[in-house]
Amino acid sequence: MSDEENSIQVNFGKPMPLFPLDQVSLLPQQVLPLHIFEPRYRQMIETALDGSGQIAMAVFEGRRWQQEYHGRPPICVAVCVSQIVQHEKLPDGRFNLLLQGVCRARVVSELEPDGERLYRSAILEPVGIEQPEEDALAPVRSRLEHALAEGPLKQMSAAEPILEYIRNPQIPTIALLELVSFTMFNDAKVRYALLEEGDAHLRADLIEDELHKLSRLVRLAARQRPDEWPKGCSWN
Repeated sequence: MSDEENSIQVNFGKPMPLFPLDQVSLLPQQVLPLHIFEPRYRQMIETALDGSGQIAMAVFEGRRWQQEYHGRPPICVAVCVSQIVQHEKLPDGRFNLLLQGVCRARVVSELEPDGERLYRSAILEPVGIEQPEEDALAPVRSRLEHALAEGPLKQMSAAEPILEYIRNPQIPTIALLELVSFTMFNDAKVRYALLEEGDAHLRADLIEDELHKLSRLVRLAARQRPDEWPKGCSWN
């Protein structure tokens, strides 16, 4: 969430490498470690490192990818553009990476195979470029603080670290929404909805709705086991 991270530029006029997985693995501002071993993705990383160091994390659409993984199964239109912030190339050509989510985007058109490029590539367009003023999101910030500081959600391991960010006025609310998104939610459909939605206010509504559902779930679990926090659950 530093100024350096926020100043990363993306050239949407050039094709972007696509790295599709079975669910959303990366949201803006999130950091993701990856181990790259397939030849097509090793080629992709080599190419990316020779340029901007950016790749788009995509999501397979439906289940065809299970039968067509090594082909070109359909993907969902929403992607997260990421920056390679650290990389280690191993002697056998594999890579260890750290990716930083940069921004939301949408697939406009996918490039056809050219006989040399092993990985998929697409032209993207940005999503959610215009962000609301900080004052417009102030009520959201206040409600997020209340949701995590009071009631069942305060027992979650992620609550206190997020509250520290919320109570730091130098952290923009728009960044806090991203933090809550990738820290609190693991459901694949919810994470894709958060990736797909470019409007910050609508994304905030979705986040608050999901926190409300999560709060009910934690409250129910507490009623079932009133003397102890549910065994095996860290709620993070």
